[in-house]
Amino acid sequence: MTTYDLATIKKIYELPLPDLLFRAQETHRRHHDPAAVQLCTLQSIKTGRCPEDCKYCPQSAHYNTGLDVEPLMDTEAVLTAARAARDGGASRFCMGAAWREVRDGAQFDSVLDTVRGVAGLGLEVCCTLGMLAAPQASRLKEAGCTVYNHNLDTSREFYPEIITTRTYDDRLTTLAAVREAGLQVCSGGILGLGESVDDRLKLLRELASLDPQPDSVPINALVPVPGTPLGDKAPVGPFEFVRIIATARILLPRAMVRLSAGRTEMSDELQALCFLAGANSIFLGDKLLTTPNPGRSDDMRLLQQLGMHPLLPQATAPAEPVAVG
Repeated sequence: MTTYDLATIKKIYELPLPDLLFRAQETHRRHHDPAAVQLCTLQSIKTGRCPEDCKYCPQSAHYNTGLDVEPLMDTEAVLTAARAARDGGASRFCMGAAWREVRDGAQFDSVLDTVRGVAGLGLEVCCTLGMLAAPQASRLKEAGCTVYNHNLDTSREFYPEIITTRTYDDRLTTLAAVREAGLQVCSGGILGLGESVDDRLKLLRELASLDPQPDSVPINALVPVPGTPLGDKAPVGPFEFVRIIATARILLPRAMVRLSAGRTEMSDELQALCFLAGANSIFLGDKLLTTPNPGRSDDMRLLQQLGMHPLLPQATAPAEPVAVG
């Protein structure tokens, strides 16, 4: 497994912004269409009462956020949402369930039926269902799932400040099971949890050191939710955010870098800078699981103004580690 030196990564992150963006653009253009953005939709198929204590999450049963708890959606209801997402321009449909882990049984069987149905609509299928073992990952792949999301969230050192009900290595074990089953790996993190810049760079180092590297890397800005322990956190500075996007692009050259949660608080100009820095995916829809997201018309207007276009569904080649010195 390739190990990246933190000092080297820090030198990249601290480059003068024009140099950093230029280097990120060079990397981006070698592996991707710089004017293409993958449009995804994320649907919560089971909401609330999660036993985990993630301090940022309104779905945790540990916090009182006023969230409406919803049971697992039936297949037909999800397919209705998936058709609407496809007709609205999404090429990937992601389904999230507020579970600690996947357990065999009727509910997982229902999810597998739903995966088959969504795959039958011609959409790439992503699931994020908590921890899972290799046999469950294999069943998801057989049903037509393309990719599994399981975020590392932050650095190994800062992680215990945010979550105590599962370990960092639990998350890495799930990612290994996902890769073993032949699914694409989607894993990223959240900025604005109270972490240091070094924590953010250590997260990128961890992701870049996975062998093979993740196929997609969502970079989220914390959406502070009243009632959670992080409900009063200030947002990350815009240039800090852009620097992380650019550094992620350089370290993970083949990955889809997903501009994820927190876009409602971002100006058009900041989002444009993120695209310039190498982000090449966004989520459509007015919600990301339970938090606000820009409306589809706003996103389409911005892409049109920038002369950018949606990326059509396609297979993503496995990422290959590269030297970053």
